[in-house]
Amino acid sequence: MAATKPSRLSGRHRRPPEGRITYGEVVAIREFRALWLGQGMSLLGDQLAQVALAVLVYSRTHSALATAAVYALTYLPPIIGGPLLAGLADRYPRRRVMLYCDLLRAALLALMAVPGMPFSALCALVFCVVLLSAPFSAARAALLPEVLEGDRYVVGSAIQNVTNQAVQMLGFAAGGAVIAGLGPYRALALDSATFLGSALVIISGVRRRPASLRADGARLSMWTMTRAGARLVFGDRRLRTLVLFAWLCGFYVLPEGIAVPYAARLGGGALPVPVITGLLMAAMPTGTVAGAFFFSRFVTPSGRLHGMGWLSMLTCAPLIVCAMRPPLEGVIALWVLSGIGGAYQLAANAAFVQCVPPAGRAQAFGLVQSGLLAAQGIGILIGGVAAQKLGPEPVVALAGAAGLSVAAVLAMLWTESRTEIIAKVRAAA
Repeated sequence: MAATKPSRLSGRHRRPPEGRITYGEVVAIREFRALWLGQGMSLLGDQLAQVALAVLVYSRTHSALATAAVYALTYLPPIIGGPLLAGLADRYPRRRVMLYCDLLRAALLALMAVPGMPFSALCALVFCVVLLSAPFSAARAALLPEVLEGDRYVVGSAIQNVTNQAVQMLGFAAGGAVIAGLGPYRALALDSATFLGSALVIISGVRRRPASLRADGARLSMWTMTRAGARLVFGDRRLRTLVLFAWLCGFYVLPEGIAVPYAARLGGGALPVPVITGLLMAAMPTGTVAGAFFFSRFVTPSGRLHGMGWLSMLTCAPLIVCAMRPPLEGVIALWVLSGIGGAYQLAANAAFVQCVPPAGRAQAFGLVQSGLLAAQGIGILIGGVAAQKLGPEPVVALAGAAGLSVAAVLAMLWTESRTEIIAKVRAAA
């Protein structure tokens, strides 16, 4: 038989195409639909409650610092409780952890909805509600890769991200009008009902699974699990870089925390301050919805990892232009553009899953989520202090400049770490 030249399209010269999973394939999975619906229901109630608290505090105090401090209260509890409580989702069945957290949060919010509840008691109850979100989020995040494998996980994460941002956009944009009609206590009662609805959806749609055990079958103490999770996450250079990418949101979420005083500076026209506040708070989620859709639908898995650094810089760069004090339309456009860049979190999340073993996944996600919420809370609190002195526009611009500098450094570090992860993604595609 005559020898033939090897074709450039065969053997080692040929790279198999990376398949793209459709949204329909993922939505058809029953367990994913249950996780998706439950999360969306509870998040919608939370957005109404957040708008109510922000408008209520600013109307009473006219203080950017007080408004930012109450807003930051929804982020700070996981600093302490998150790393410890997240391990519950590795120690016990994740479905059970999610159910208990939903039921407890529903009960706490029902107490908050009692008319005449003292403001200090409301703050304490808010703290407890947010504290319980740590084990719930860790359990859900660890369960999702078991429900969705390969690139289905990325597409499913994109669907959840788009839905979450759309719910936030709807909750923030319509929140002022809804709160005006319902009042703050009824809004809190509605939030309680959404957690009960989430629990019912999980019971009916998510199947029972045993607790995830280590390879040696050992059941470690909570403190030992926390230390092991910290060593896992921060002992690997790739994971450290991905974690810092996630925590970058502490810079670009800052504008949401001072949206009320920013709206007051932009007010004076036909639109009242609560409406302007809702529009500003909806701007970034709107951009993230668009960015996540196109990033997950039209970019290959390896392409997402290649573009992650550039998109992370896009989240912060538009905020710098706020120093020029553009009108409301310009501010909304800049914040939407910033939200589009936030789609890089999809790639960071998928890469993180590739590098973390299943048995420690909930603890690792819990640590990252706790740090993420802490970064947001601290950033918002610092922004409130600075806005009290400098005004909101310079503070947003400074946050954008600082975030852009950090994102540029992370993008350079990522180019050294992404090769192995891209190879894993291509192998799983």
